Amino acid sequence: MPHHPFPDDLIQAQRDWYTTYRQLADTAGSGTQTTVLRRRLVRLSVRITAHPFWTTLPGSAPAARMELKKMTWTEGP
Repeated sequence: MPHHPFPDDLIQAQRDWYTTYRQLADTAGSGTQTTVLRRRLVRLSVRITAHPFWTTLPGSAPAARMELKKMTWTEGP
């Protein structure tokens, strides 16, 4: 059970980031697909890091960020 009450859209964005990251790793060197996946990672990274939720955690945002990463990484495919 997560210590922080992460919003559903933030959890989904982090899951999408890991899914895209795994796809990029699987298709390394595939030209156009690589570019599309990298751009998606950048968009998702911005969505995650700029999410308003982080402003509600003064002083504990780094720990919460790691908690979100751990929680969504272990849910992988």
